[in-house]
Amino acid sequence: MPYSLAIFDLDGTLADSFPWFLRTINDVADRFGFRRVADEDVEGLRHASSREILARLEVPLWKLPAIARHARRLKAEAAAEISLFAGVEAMLRTLAESGVQLALVTSDSEANAREKLGEAAALFSHFDCAASLFGKPAKFRRVIRRAGVELDQVIAIGDEVRDIEGARAVGIACGAVCWGYAAPAALRALGPDHVFERMGEIADAVCRHRRVG
Repeated sequence: MPYSLAIFDLDGTLADSFPWFLRTINDVADRFGFRRVADEDVEGLRHASSREILARLEVPLWKLPAIARHARRLKAEAAAEISLFAGVEAMLRTLAESGVQLALVTSDSEANAREKLGEAAALFSHFDCAASLFGKPAKFRRVIRRAGVELDQVIAIGDEVRDIEGARAVGIACGAVCWGYAAPAALRALGPDHVFERMGEIADAVCRHRRVG
């Protein structure tokens, strides 16, 4: 039996924003007074959790809302530089045409998200955007409530450790993509329900399989 709701992350999962992030992070670091990211730091950070990244970069937690607002503004200005990964639109259309509800959960603004998605935005039934003090679990719960589905019919798909942790906290299945921000080894180490090495694998897994137990 297929999943009936697929909740997607945006950056690093559907949108290829990591190159933009690497070009931008040190300007943000200088503005907000946290550690710059050297080229040799990148791979280590890709293996770290969100908490570990904040600690390594010495980001003051009280500055996070301002940093998030600034990043959203920069991302809106750079919209033309950030495209969807190849195959995203076809994958989303296949899911929607198969009766799977689509939801987007992201710390970006809904306006930015819709601009990045383009015509594919119309395929989504639910959006939960902007930064949240309660993180992804709260967003997942809101979307699931709106969709009116049981937990065992839901899968969250993302590219970071926090996506897997958030899904586990809520009790839903999780799928990890290997082309985003976090290193595939870091994601595999957490034992997600599905690991996707290619975009084309997502629709097959979501439409044909449901987690047991």
